[in-house]
Amino acid sequence: MAHIRNFGFFAQLRSDASHYVIKYRNGRVRRSGRGLVFWFEPTTASIAEVPMDDREMAIFVKGRSSDFQAVNVQGTLSWRVVEPEQAAERVDFTIGLNGEYFREPIERIETRLTGLINQVTLQYLGEATVGKLLDAGVDPLRARLEKALNSEPALAEIGLTVVAVRLNNLSPTSELERALQTPTFEALQQKADQATFERRALAVEKERAIAENELANKIELARREKQLISEEAENARNRATGVAEAEQISAEAQAQRTRTVEGANTEAEQARIGIYRDLAPSVLLGLAARELASNLDTIEHLNVTPDLLAAVMREFKSSSEQPSG
Repeated sequence: MAHIRNFGFFAQLRSDASHYVIKYRNGRVRRSGRGLVFWFEPTTASIAEVPMDDREMAIFVKGRSSDFQAVNVQGTLSWRVVEPEQAAERVDFTIGLNGEYFREPIERIETRLTGLINQVTLQYLGEATVGKLLDAGVDPLRARLEKALNSEPALAEIGLTVVAVRLNNLSPTSELERALQTPTFEALQQKADQATFERRALAVEKERAIAENELANKIELARREKQLISEEAENARNRATGVAEAEQISAEAQAQRTRTVEGANTEAEQARIGIYRDLAPSVLLGLAARELASNLDTIEHLNVTPDLLAAVMREFKSSSEQPSG
């Protein structure tokens, strides 16, 4: 804002570089420019100060979609004055000696801009359903606002231009937003449930594969154990068969040895018997007596009868009378 100092009937004005100052006297422009410093007579001069910097205003519009759903639009709009003298002619920018505006020119300009914004926004919202509006987002509305405001003759008449339109939100009421989000949430929940189910199914499949692998291992171990037992039984049978065969061979050898010995003994006995068969009875009797005597430890009594002695003598005589061979 301009700084004004009073010196009696005169005053000094010092303005900022961001403001355009216009000095009127008798209804005519006497001096104008940015960042001016000059003296003037307050009783005969009128001062207007037009801001030349960019100004921002908030955008908030409540409207209805074509399906009668409430929709809110929020954002900001930047504007500035490009023709300050033209703006001063259509809007009262007069300041007092205290440097303040007599009227409220900035509020009046923003009120006019707000009316234009509301008109364009409400028309746009009423052309589509809330679903299509939300799907489209804020860019189509922003483009329409920029085009409508930059081509608006009422703004050009007061020397204004729109610098930028920024919309950060286009949304329904909270209840409707929750209702619209429900299908999406349900779809996401279904996907999450599906993913959980797939993870569980995969885990079950892995567990089944592990169980089948363990069962296959057990079956293989059982098969190998059975094979081992069978082989051990076969080996035992083979060992038993070998032992039996060895014992049989040994028995047969022993029997053969026994038969051989018995045969030899038999032959010897037969030979011995043959020898005894050719001997005289008296010789046999003597040999028998000698054999008996060799097997007896002691002889306590010996009875020799006459008959026995006569028989022995006869046998001895008979043997002595026979010619030698």
